[in-house]
Amino acid sequence: MTRFCSLAALVAIALFAAPAAIRAADPAPPRTLVIKAGRLFDGTGDDYRRDVVIVVEGERIKAVGPAADVSFPEGAETIDLSNAFVLPGLIDCHTHLGGRADRYDEIYKFKDTPNNSAFAAVKNARTTVEAGFTTVRDVGSRPFLAVDLRDAIGEGFLVGPRVVASGPGISMTGGHGDLNRFAPQVRVSTFPDERDFRIADGPDQVRKVVRAQIKHGVDVVKVHASGGVLSRGDAPGAAQFTVEELRAAVDEAHAAGRKVAAHAHGAQGIKNAVVAGVDSIEHGSLIDDEGIMLMLKHGTWLVADIYNDDYLLGKAIEFKLPQESIDKERALGQTQRDNFARCVKAGVKVAFGTDAGVYPHGDNARQFFYMVKYGLSPARAIRAATSDAAELVGRSQDVGRVAPGLYADLIAVPADPLVDVRALESVPLVIKGGVVVKDELTARGGAKPAAAVAGGNK
Repeated sequence: MTRFCSLAALVAIALFAAPAAIRAADPAPPRTLVIKAGRLFDGTGDDYRRDVVIVVEGERIKAVGPAADVSFPEGAETIDLSNAFVLPGLIDCHTHLGGRADRYDEIYKFKDTPNNSAFAAVKNARTTVEAGFTTVRDVGSRPFLAVDLRDAIGEGFLVGPRVVASGPGISMTGGHGDLNRFAPQVRVSTFPDERDFRIADGPDQVRKVVRAQIKHGVDVVKVHASGGVLSRGDAPGAAQFTVEELRAAVDEAHAAGRKVAAHAHGAQGIKNAVVAGVDSIEHGSLIDDEGIMLMLKHGTWLVADIYNDDYLLGKAIEFKLPQESIDKERALGQTQRDNFARCVKAGVKVAFGTDAGVYPHGDNARQFFYMVKYGLSPARAIRAATSDAAELVGRSQDVGRVAPGLYADLIAVPADPLVDVRALESVPLVIKGGVVVKDELTARGGAKPAAAVAGGNK
């Protein structure tokens, strides 16, 4: 009898305690953050909204509006940016997070293992987000470094931007992505074998490689439609892949809900890629009038890396940039900038992309100066790196604007970027998903407000 009573008592205690245990296991309510923004550029217009309050609940924005119209949740943490300029987190649509710009000696193609790129990517990801770029599109890395990096950052294991990931750029044999002008017996072997995911000839092989990349989780497919500057033995102006091969890549990618970015310097390669239906032209250096008209007709985006000419013809030479690449860049750099201006004047859609990894990660914002110099207003240049970039990469529902429902990805600077866009070259406060990644601006960050950015690019 005693044993039965004891058992009954334990059951009763368990039943009584169960609701409390369930309540204890319930997730904590999302953290609430209130940001007072003196001037907010929300990513959609040409000017600021004044004296705005942004309410963040968890990772996302709950409300945006004048202080008088927004209720302050009780117990919310507050960040006072009344004297600052607040913008959406910036987006770079053309990066290589596993790339290093401090060594160009070709010996590293044969010395490095995939781990070297992975270690670099961890460092570069943190540097990039601390520079104010809270989302990037990685358009070319070892298989499948960008995919793994995306997932590790998303899980909170690493600090970095949101990553829209491609696999290796897909190349024809002897093209921009192949190992050219070495002895036939020279081969770089990796696991997995990069050639299985990088080299394709003919529409059927292109389809197979695109399918293999999608199988391994890429968000975007990168194809090489022309020669390149940093590759051996090919001319940047030379078309690579036929329209039929490029169309096979586009058809497979689009059927799987992925977009296609085409590396294309040369005029014919650009036109082939646009006719095939790619979503963006990367570089676009030698575009002609027909190419511009085709891009307008098809609504194709231009992602032109018009800053890195400075680095390639300056510091990169110290890091053993091959003479062939120096000669190519000297022939292309100013032409690319002039053609960017022509595209802007014609009304081609422009998104911000820099080729980070060719120059040091973290210097991404140096390109804004050149985008303004060659035809964009400061507001439009910033939109190219916010709402327009988000549209290109297919993330408009999450990033690129300051609006309810989107991720709370925000930056703040002490100087006005609509007066001098170089203010974005030094970002002292970065918030990603409602979490302060970097704060060198406010008293809570333990630092004095940063001085206004001055001087030119180097």
